[in-house]
Amino acid sequence: MPEPRLPPTDAAALAGRSFSHIENWIFDLDNTLYPPSCDLFAQVDQRMTAFIGRFLDVDAAEARRIQKDFYVEHGTTLSGLMKVHGLAPAAFLQFVHDIDVSAVTPDAAMGAAIGRLPGRKLIFTNGSVAHAENVIRRLGIEHVFDGIYDIVTARYEPKPRRGAYERLVEVSGIDPERAAMFEDIARNLEVPHALGMTTVWVRPGPPGPERHQQISHEGADGAHVHHVTDDLRAFLDALAPVASATAE
Repeated sequence: MPEPRLPPTDAAALAGRSFSHIENWIFDLDNTLYPPSCDLFAQVDQRMTAFIGRFLDVDAAEARRIQKDFYVEHGTTLSGLMKVHGLAPAAFLQFVHDIDVSAVTPDAAMGAAIGRLPGRKLIFTNGSVAHAENVIRRLGIEHVFDGIYDIVTARYEPKPRRGAYERLVEVSGIDPERAAMFEDIARNLEVPHALGMTTVWVRPGPPGPERHQQISHEGADGAHVHHVTDDLRAFLDALAPVASATAE
């Protein structure tokens, strides 16, 4: 896979048209607002396997196969369970997100960097509002966000499907051309780019052996990825001059 182009690293380079017009800052949650090394997904992953095993009365190996196949084919495991097996989603979301978030380190500096951005700050996640609230409380940054939009908001149509983003635009009232989207999964930026958003891929480190780890990098060298960063907080700090100029 070609190495994705790197973003500008200095504030002067970032302080151009790319961000000076932005009024809405949209952040994915998992592996974006906290580093992948926290590995919260490992807990969610195990709980999804357990849920599928009970729901479909299959052993752990078969449950895991179904889980991974649905993630690849339908965007989320939940979406596949709903479409193929008619699952009512509430119990699934509650069960799989009942996890320990103590591996996440509070990050006041991240909160300050997001708080300095002019305009609205939103979370858009394929998880649940309850999960997002649990994580951002642990980070200590819940006070900087103006709203959380989750898989329920999207009527269970997950990113990267276009309908999920169109629903976000509809319910939030944002102007996509005055919005920036931050995501750890590169393909999830294709539709935001098509809608006119400025996009930032928060690169989650090198791809791992698991299929879901590889998906994060697919398409990362495409035109829909406008900026790339390995350090979201530093990237946002570099936008401070843009925030000041826009606020004025």
